[in-house]
Amino acid sequence: MAITPLAVAKAYAAVQDQATKGMGGPQEAGGGGFGDLVKSAIGDAMHASKHAETQIAKQVQGKAELIDVVTAISSAEASLETVMAVRDQVISAYQEIMRMPI
Repeated sequence: MAITPLAVAKAYAAVQDQATKGMGGPQEAGGGGFGDLVKSAIGDAMHASKHAETQIAKQVQGKAELIDVVTAISSAEASLETVMAVRDQVISAYQEIMRMPI
């Protein structure tokens, strides 16, 4: 799967939204850093994936509408793409740092 500029922009916007929500001052009670932000994004992606699986199971049992299943799968896919785009950008930044002369 290729990373498109749109996917990167969405990932950046999602991370920015997460960071903005967590800003309360220079140091909040938990300290919260980039690692916490990444953990939160991964947790959200996992939650969306589990919700999609639940909706699929309900559809198989005849207890859910197809539109709910499609919406849940779409949300899970978007969350996963966001996490992957952020991961790719972090790896790219790390590689750039490693190429810097000392």
